[in-house]
Amino acid sequence: MLVDQHSYTELRKLLQFGETTCVHLVNEYLQNIHAKNPKLNALLSVYEQGALDQAAEVDQKIKQGNAGKLAGMVVSIKDVLCYKDHPLQCGSEILDNFHSQFTATAVQRLLDEDAIIIGRNNCDEFAMGSSNENSAFGAVVNEDGENRVPGGSSGGSAVAVQANMCAVSLGTDTGGSVRQPASFTGIVGLKPTYSRISRHGLAAYASTFDCVGVLAKNVEDVALVMEVIAGADEYDSTVSQQPVPTYSQQLNAEPKSSLVYFKEVLEGEGLQPEVKEAFVSKLEELKKAGHQVTEMSFPLLDYALSTYYILTMAEASSNLSRYDGVRYGYRSENANNLESMYKKSRAEGFGEEVKKRILVGTAVLSASYHDAYYLKAQKARRLIQDGLNEILNDHDFILMPTAPTTAFEIGSKTDNQMEMYLADLFTVPASVAGVPAISVPMGRDQEGMSIGLQILSKPFSEDKLLSFSHSLLDQ
Repeated sequence: MLVDQHSYTELRKLLQFGETTCVHLVNEYLQNIHAKNPKLNALLSVYEQGALDQAAEVDQKIKQGNAGKLAGMVVSIKDVLCYKDHPLQCGSEILDNFHSQFTATAVQRLLDEDAIIIGRNNCDEFAMGSSNENSAFGAVVNEDGENRVPGGSSGGSAVAVQANMCAVSLGTDTGGSVRQPASFTGIVGLKPTYSRISRHGLAAYASTFDCVGVLAKNVEDVALVMEVIAGADEYDSTVSQQPVPTYSQQLNAEPKSSLVYFKEVLEGEGLQPEVKEAFVSKLEELKKAGHQVTEMSFPLLDYALSTYYILTMAEASSNLSRYDGVRYGYRSENANNLESMYKKSRAEGFGEEVKKRILVGTAVLSASYHDAYYLKAQKARRLIQDGLNEILNDHDFILMPTAPTTAFEIGSKTDNQMEMYLADLFTVPASVAGVPAISVPMGRDQEGMSIGLQILSKPFSEDKLLSFSHSLLDQ
């Protein structure tokens, strides 16, 4: 199959020279979906006829010479992004039978450049999870291991790319939900600077953390998508007005970079030995290549995880109050008055993890605990942000493993939530600070599970981040 062997960048050349067609490529992706998705559970909806109709239209545009920048790119989208007249459930029963009434800006920009949307990806409920086991529609399975998680919450998006069910997938990253699945599935996952991509049409979890992110098998495809979907948007007052570079044309890295890693990362008790070994080996490789590699201490790293969870749970309790069983989605049949309808609809419609985060978030926002938890976490967030930005002003990149371990077995951490939350240990600092970060493959453990390298850079320097990442994978 062509789609199993080529990146979109390569496929686009075949399309331009008439050596294949968009309809043929979509059919190949559909073959993979039909063969693999029943086991992997990565896609909740497959837009088979819609994708084929789109492909036929794009084929005509290619013949006429007026096709868009992403002509023939087959994309899947996470089940938290709106696509008009298509299902949107956020992996939850609370949005049962809901269909989007408009299209998210990021998705619309893909369509405007002739990308083809093939389906909707499974994800942790309302993007709350690190393993994609919290979905109301069942766990997603990592193609590399029969009983392994793909990471979360964008696990379905990652596996769709991993298993060649699409070329690129849009996920979202609140605390690592693009990067950690990319690490677990052996692909590339980018979380841009907060506000780099419009959040219009993204179902909110934690509004000051949520980012639309991109997953693909290579940096070139990520860069191409980024230059299409990033930038100002009249529908999102929080999005950055900064111009968008042509990322795909700027993938020639600087010869040498100044790199930093934190000694606290290597000293962490939960770091899997093979992950540590791969990371140390990569640092040595970079030193030999002439890069300046510096060890630093960053004690604030210990506070990033608790800061992240306090603030995101608080924001979730506010954002998820709109799902009340009245206006749309699930409504309990067991209610006998208005109050019980509210209570029962939410209790029955939300999963256990979501309910827990709403309750904790409500508690930390209450008068009794606001100053002790929420306010203190906001102060810690500023310290972490200032600390990381100070380092990134003096150095090009910060390196760390994307996750402390490789993909673990399904069900192995569901009874120990602290272990589950620790899976986000290395990804949340970039989210707390709002800086861009990417995960690229850097090896595999003895069982063949992927190990990811995470790279952080200063705000709005995705061009340099993508360029450096491309140089690492090009070696």
